[in-house]
Amino acid sequence: METLEQVLPIVWFGILALFLSIYLITDGFDLGVGILSLKRRNEEERGVLISSLSSVWDANETWLVCTGGILFGAFPLAYGTIVNALYIPITLMVIGFILRAVSFEFREYSHNKTFWSLAFGGGSLLTTLSQGLILGGVLAGIKVDETGAFIGGIWDWLNFPSILVAITVVQGYGMVGSTYLILKTTGELQKTYYRTALSSTLGALIGAIVITAAVPVVYEHTRDRLFHQPGIFIFALIPLLAIFAVSRLIHSLNEGQETTPFIWSVVIFIITILGLAFVIFPYIIPMKVTIFEASSSLSSQVFMIMFIGFFIPIMLFYNAYLYRVFRGKAISSHYGE
Repeated sequence: METLEQVLPIVWFGILALFLSIYLITDGFDLGVGILSLKRRNEEERGVLISSLSSVWDANETWLVCTGGILFGAFPLAYGTIVNALYIPITLMVIGFILRAVSFEFREYSHNKTFWSLAFGGGSLLTTLSQGLILGGVLAGIKVDETGAFIGGIWDWLNFPSILVAITVVQGYGMVGSTYLILKTTGELQKTYYRTALSSTLGALIGAIVITAAVPVVYEHTRDRLFHQPGIFIFALIPLLAIFAVSRLIHSLNEGQETTPFIWSVVIFIITILGLAFVIFPYIIPMKVTIFEASSSLSSQVFMIMFIGFFIPIMLFYNAYLYRVFRGKAISSHYGE
């Protein structure tokens, strides 16, 4: 039993990281496309971008619901503390999701498609900024008492680190969104996203370098861990892998490849998430509450693992089948002819 009490929180931390990774990649390009649609010159071009998401955007957001459910069920203390501390950005994120969903459906039947297209892009930007502020607020630190309950202020999340993370997330979503649009468009519109992908990649790289350099400076515990064996080798390897992936992405963009840029952007996301997981583990609330302190009862974790073990293959198969069926270009009947 003691072994299970030590192993299951680690397993759930891994499942949480898996679901969050899939969400950030899938809904990342989804939100990125929404943000990029704000830059289009006319409604026909915006329509091409939005139509490229019509078959997948609902499924993409499912992974966030699963991530929240796992956090609630496996780490209820962390769930309560994080929601309490980040109530405002979480509320803004939900508003952004609602705005996106309403705009997507209303645009289809409205005569004023421009309004709803802009509302969809605005909801995407609001959601992305909110997610960046949530991540930044967690990484910057949440004030808790000895029981793990939140004791900070309502605006603690609004600080320079969280704003920097939010801007970097916008650039990252723009990068993966642009590489997705390279897959889905042709002609001049496709050429535009080769350029956009390159600029977003450089912007995300700059933000990631600043954040990576700042974390060991700000957190003494992390500094001690990262700069001693074996942590220093892993900490050195992750940035090197990220730089290699970025260089391959830039090369594939310069070569005009279609599929490879999206693959490398996904690899960059995975490396980034692994780096974050390595930095904060075994904490679920960085440097405050560990996964062992925040975990639910053993019986709850065992019951959930039986359900999730059955659920994960179904979700993965459904998403893989969906993307396979709806692969191909998203060109309107007028644009690109």
